[in-house]
Amino acid sequence: MTTEVLNDPTLNRYELLVDGEHVGAADYQIRDNVLTFVHTEIDPAHEGEGLGSELARGALNLVRADTEYRVRATCPFIKAYLGRHPEYEDLLTR
Repeated sequence: MTTEVLNDPTLNRYELLVDGEHVGAADYQIRDNVLTFVHTEIDPAHEGEGLGSELARGALNLVRADTEYRVRATCPFIKAYLGRHPEYEDLLTR
């Protein structure tokens, strides 16, 4: 199984592909140099496979690598992920 997370700025979302198939997305909004994650969803056929965490990790890594945005999460899933992964704290205070 090969996973890949891509940013689609035209739709304001990070997408998770598994073996080239779209299986999830993390939607965001950008305002005043803050990227706010507002919703995350994984295809129900793939729930319980750890793909939500894969999507969160990939999206946060892309925010870090490709932008100077500060991250905020109103999405409960991303918010909980950030709470469990202190290695992303720097994104909250940029």
